[in-house]
Amino acid sequence: MILQTRIPYDVLTPRRLPGVAPFEMADWLHVDEAYAGQMAERVRLLSERRSEVLRLDPDAHAAAAELLDTVLAHLPEGFVSEGLRVACPDGRVVEIDRGDPLGTLGHIVQEDLCLMEPRDGVHVLTGAVLCFPASWLLAEKFLRPLVGIHAPVEVYDDGLAARVQRLFDGVQAGRPLWRYNLLHYDDPTLFQPRSEQARRPHVDQETAPFTRSERQCLVRLPKTGAVVFSIHTYVVARRAGGAVPAT
Repeated sequence: MILQTRIPYDVLTPRRLPGVAPFEMADWLHVDEAYAGQMAERVRLLSERRSEVLRLDPDAHAAAAELLDTVLAHLPEGFVSEGLRVACPDGRVVEIDRGDPLGTLGHIVQEDLCLMEPRDGVHVLTGAVLCFPASWLLAEKFLRPLVGIHAPVEVYDDGLAARVQRLFDGVQAGRPLWRYNLLHYDDPTLFQPRSEQARRPHVDQETAPFTRSERQCLVRLPKTGAVVFSIHTYVVARRAGGAVPAT
């Protein structure tokens, strides 16, 4: 099992959806105690199941290249970037391949990274390195707009859809936003793809042994105008006999 010991933010205070708040770019990318384990799993998935965890529209390569440069410019403490190499906190050295920007990033940071580009008035998923899906399939969401991506989500009604679209439209370069979700799972596996047609079985949130939370950030890339939707996944074991996440 690849687990964190805690979720480093308050998940107990409810927020009105979509529940976003501003943050500083220096706090965008995180390295936590599960870095080595999560990265080993990411490397395995990118090697063995690349077509399931990475997609990029050829027309989105400029946005992916800008994302690579942006991440390299904001690597947190523990990384050393020199020329075309990045030394990572777990001792690996990653060669920067500008022909494969999303694949390169998938070997460096814990965050999954999705590119949402404005096309015909809506934001469309044009690229992603998504190793830790929480019950969805990248193949089904690729090149779909926000409404299509969230179609199976019960609370995603027309009103919320309009608020989320306005949120993406309003994200400004240098003024990123973040939110979190909170899920309860019987299985702590990070890679949990699931089709829209195969809904996740009900899990009793009072007795589920694991809490899964995604720290989701929205970052506007200034040159291409793409919005980066980054996901840092936390999975913690719940306190024995309790229903409160181990925060």
